[in-house]
Amino acid sequence: MLTIRVPDLLSKLQQLSSVKEVEQTQCLITKSGLFNHPFVISKIISFLSLSPLGSLVYAQAIFEDTTMDNPFVCNTMIRAYAKSVFPIKAIYLYNFMHRKDIKSDHFMYPFGLKACARVLWCNEGDIKCTQLDIACKGAEIHCRLFRLGLDQDCFIQNSLVYLYSQCGFLDLARRVFDEMTEKTITSWNVMISAYDQINDFDSADSLIGSMPGKNVVSWNMLIARYIRLGKIEDAKAVFQEMPERDAVSWNSMIAGYVQIKDYARALALFREMEIANVEATDITLISVLGACAETGALEIGRKIHLSLKQREYKIEGYLSNALVDMYAKCGHLNLAWEVFSELKMKHISCWNAMIVSLAVHGYCEEALRLFSTMEMSVDGARPNRVTFIGVLIACSHKGLVDEGRKFFNRMVNEYKIMPDIKHYGCMVDLLSRCGLLKEAHHMIKTMPFEANSVLWRTLLGACRVHHHVDLAEESFQQLGKMEPLRDGDYVLLSNIYAEAQRWNDVERASKILANLIVMGSGILARALVQAYRQALANASKSGVAQETIQNTVRRGSKAMMEQEARQILGVTEQSTWEEILQAMSLCLYFFSKYDTLFERNAKNGSFYLQSKVHRAKECLEAVHQGNSQGTPS
Repeated sequence: MLTIRVPDLLSKLQQLSSVKEVEQTQCLITKSGLFNHPFVISKIISFLSLSPLGSLVYAQAIFEDTTMDNPFVCNTMIRAYAKSVFPIKAIYLYNFMHRKDIKSDHFMYPFGLKACARVLWCNEGDIKCTQLDIACKGAEIHCRLFRLGLDQDCFIQNSLVYLYSQCGFLDLARRVFDEMTEKTITSWNVMISAYDQINDFDSADSLIGSMPGKNVVSWNMLIARYIRLGKIEDAKAVFQEMPERDAVSWNSMIAGYVQIKDYARALALFREMEIANVEATDITLISVLGACAETGALEIGRKIHLSLKQREYKIEGYLSNALVDMYAKCGHLNLAWEVFSELKMKHISCWNAMIVSLAVHGYCEEALRLFSTMEMSVDGARPNRVTFIGVLIACSHKGLVDEGRKFFNRMVNEYKIMPDIKHYGCMVDLLSRCGLLKEAHHMIKTMPFEANSVLWRTLLGACRVHHHVDLAEESFQQLGKMEPLRDGDYVLLSNIYAEAQRWNDVERASKILANLIVMGSGILARALVQAYRQALANASKSGVAQETIQNTVRRGSKAMMEQEARQILGVTEQSTWEEILQAMSLCLYFFSKYDTLFERNAKNGSFYLQSKVHRAKECLEAVHQGNSQGTPS
């Protein structure tokens, strides 16, 4: 038998960095006869179950091979299950411990309570637990805590408040809260969040008013609350009112702006943070890099990366993922690959970021090779849903039908991942690109959930390429039920009819399209007026002369062709400029007549309306320019 000292073994366990190293250490432990040493086993299980580089399945296998009667080991597994997508297993293990009279300590109960609360939010197949079931289990644990004299522990009380509130028993939650001898900021936050969750904002505000003297932590809690409720301006007001701000304050506001996709304000606030000499944390940089990725602000992202390198900062975890994603979305895959290659330990999200980036940018073979490398890596990274989205995108862009089918089946059969709408979307795109329209149609019809408009529109687009009129008509009918006012679908169907020389159908589709264009132009005309007024208002505030704005608009409109203006306004090639202006007036008339309808449609904020606003803006400006200077030649 191999002889090894426990302190030396524990030191080795502290340095674990991958599942592969755990396997090697497990062999060493078995040979040394320490496999049932509780502290040693709990350390291994703790790494496997709680570390982002671990494996809960592996941890469970090791746990089941032990005697399962050590409270420290059981606590570790309960904690792991409570955080996982299988919180019900934490409750099963808790029940097992009490049936076997395994001695427990006060560390176990908060994890058990957390598991009870999370069961309500996790889908676990056929296991259905009502709020009453969970509340009863929580009350049972509460009674046990009372008997053991542990019910006054602050951490346990916070867990009870959270559990009762999630089960809908706010009166019990409030009673526990009111009886707390020492309320932490977490206690206040949990109770206030419970009221917010049921839209009882008056009670929440009343509770906020009763809070003792505010410090920076309580101010931060208020900022987080308003951001959670989507009230970014209220959060900003609190932020500006704060007597002092720490990194958490800045992080919350920056993350809040990123959350609502106001990336410009997020980056501006980051610059203010730098001016205020507040040191950015990982959380700050992750949010800022996300904003850089979405806006293409490569220089800011590179500056952050360079600063981290100069400080010899250890780039890992979510920060490394953010850097890879930022470089990839800015189109610099070489820099993304450089960051990725330098990582000693790669979390699955980092693999995903690189695989998806390669696939989206057309490096399909490289994406598939990287997937194979990941499967064989010592990091123990296991593919998840996002991984297979990247793999299927690569197959779709490369036209690899057989490989796509193989990966789709492996995802289900080997990795036990049930495909969602995005995976089916990738497969429909792959099959449609390769002309397998009937198979794509069959997949859409046999999915375990209802297809969305993206899938049907993908099939409709493929029907034009591969000249399949019947499937095009069915796809169009399905789209009509989901999004009946999408003029692009009518254009596509009309083109399909034209290529099939079905001229009567072309005329019918064109008439419907003409009506839609007239209605849509009314919406766009109003959007243009609002945008123009806003531009002038902003110019006035910033001191920029209105003439400068108008001259810039005129210069930009010179490049717009007359045909484009005619298309938006729904007029023919033979129409004069006077007729175009009449069409404009007609659009505005329709808008004034059906103002409520247009207002409702405009508020949808759908992508096609947003893109047409920009086109219409340029077209209408071209019309205005032509009207002021005469008919263009």
